[in-house]
Amino acid sequence: MKKNVLVISSSLRSGSNSELLAKAAMDGAVAAGHDVHWLSLKDKKYEFCKGCLACQNTGTCVIRDDMDGMIELVKDADVIIVATPVYYYGMSGQLKTFLDRCNPLYIADYQFREVYLLTTSAEDGEEVYQTTQAGLQGWIDCFPKASFAGLVSGGGVNNPKEVTFHPELLKQANDLGKNI
Repeated sequence: MKKNVLVISSSLRSGSNSELLAKAAMDGAVAAGHDVHWLSLKDKKYEFCKGCLACQNTGTCVIRDDMDGMIELVKDADVIIVATPVYYYGMSGQLKTFLDRCNPLYIADYQFREVYLLTTSAEDGEEVYQTTQAGLQGWIDCFPKASFAGLVSGGGVNNPKEVTFHPELLKQANDLGKNI
């Protein structure tokens, strides 16, 4: 079944390891015949959530910025693939701010059911991505129709494009996209 897939890259570096994993997943999803939308947060301008909760009554955030268009992509996606570098055992600040600003979706008729996570980090080991996964799971738990669907995590990659020396990680990300 053809799905609307949104791939979100939260790295601020072009050619970053997490961005390359995201592109591999995107390529897999395209190869599988899905409609795929790419969203890079690196050039977007969006503010922190003010916590005013006005969006819970109106369905719209009071802040006018790039988030206006980005939230529609999230709302209309069947599948979301989130890619982030792991900083201090957590997701990037850009991604956390982005997820916080998705607050208007709590009362919306959102479409997403599956959420996947791609992470890269300098440090290697299962414990590295677990806090990031827990943070994303907390966001997912606020959307009863959605669930965590899978993970590709690559540790031991620090320099830009270093993940290219780990073709098994790129294949895992590509397979994730193909198997949506």
